[in-house]
Amino acid sequence: MVELVTGPGSPSSGHGMRRPVPEATPELVGEWREGGGELVELLSRVRERVGGVAAFRLDPSRTPTVLVTDPAAVQHVLARRPDRYVKRSHRARLLIGDGVMAATGAAWKRQRRLLQAQFTGAGMRRYEQRITAAARTTAERWRSYARTGEIFDVGQEMHRFALDAIWRSLTGHPLDDGTEAELAAVRAVGARLPTLPTDAAEARGVVAADLARIDAVARRAVEAARGGAAGPDGPGLVHVLTDAAAEHPAYTDQLIRDELVTLLAAGHETTATTLTWLHLLLDRYPQAREQALAAGAEGSEQRRRAVQALIHETLRLYPSAWLLPRHAAEDDILAGYAVDAGTDVLVCPYLTHRDPGLWPDPERFDPGRFIAPDGRPTGPGAYYPFGIGPRACLGLQFALRESTVLLEHLLPHRPPAFLSTPARTEYGITVRPEGPAPATLSRP
Repeated sequence: MVELVTGPGSPSSGHGMRRPVPEATPELVGEWREGGGELVELLSRVRERVGGVAAFRLDPSRTPTVLVTDPAAVQHVLARRPDRYVKRSHRARLLIGDGVMAATGAAWKRQRRLLQAQFTGAGMRRYEQRITAAARTTAERWRSYARTGEIFDVGQEMHRFALDAIWRSLTGHPLDDGTEAELAAVRAVGARLPTLPTDAAEARGVVAADLARIDAVARRAVEAARGGAAGPDGPGLVHVLTDAAAEHPAYTDQLIRDELVTLLAAGHETTATTLTWLHLLLDRYPQAREQALAAGAEGSEQRRRAVQALIHETLRLYPSAWLLPRHAAEDDILAGYAVDAGTDVLVCPYLTHRDPGLWPDPERFDPGRFIAPDGRPTGPGAYYPFGIGPRACLGLQFALRESTVLLEHLLPHRPPAFLSTPARTEYGITVRPEGPAPATLSRP
């Protein structure tokens, strides 16, 4: 592990000797290339052999990329110096346009300020009943599966629940089959993003049909909100966006569309993936489910804390965003090492969360880490599944709440019996199981 400097030349001072970041050897990168492995495998080797702040070159002729997994360095990049380590271009811009996840500068500050109030305090209470209604709908569907013995895909079920919860919060309407079918295009585009052509026009052409379907759904939702139509649950986030247009000219039809699609994509894909992983982990570690149910009576605070520990341990192993790219906008001193302006920086929650120096036996699923007083590292930058600092995920509380509510409805019933489970993990914008997860439910 790289020693972090705490005197002059420390991360907080920004001054001191300009030592280069320790760099992985070309041989290490060559070994990885010959093995044809995933990027995460290279990053893991770099972290293990070089340290928590380490450089590597995929192209010997280019400036090295800096990998950051050390907690203090993570805190420096994401929370202390976000003005120096900036987002340059979001990988999902083709899908989400100028939505808050991709926006920068003054536009980002304005957009985040508008939405932030919706996902904290009173804003979250406004959506509580909608999340609960989505969870009840899922629980009823699972009871039907138990009665009939029907085979269902757990991953698809988790996507359906998460999409229902965010759609109710956006529009005030429960998710119907037609809208669900149309919004499958959001997931389809997201899945194709890592393999699309680098040319923007060419990439857009490849997914043009799916983007058109998404735009049509967004347009209908915006028109309904502007027409004063509220769903059975009342107005939703779309109404907040259309109301903002009356005061802020920047909220054009295009920006409202981009924010709506951002909330749809970010508001269901990561939650659905986390819940899918959680069910797969509980299948491998059934005692974790029993321990959560035994922690307290239904509806008790003890039960809720135990359920939340299941979620947090799942997020430790499979964080919502496994890799957070940044770009050094100016020279800086990071952990005592010089980072030149123009350097690409990769902050990797996935590897921080699996660092044996921080998390003993890191590959083991152990929700007790988040219950025992000394079960986890408490320093900032050691656990950040939603990021940290000003660009941390806006929907953190929403995601945790909907996951908790759904599990409170599903855990007391028989767990799904998987007929098969995905054999591989896909490292795209999210880290997710690759392939279906068919299962059945037995009668109570």
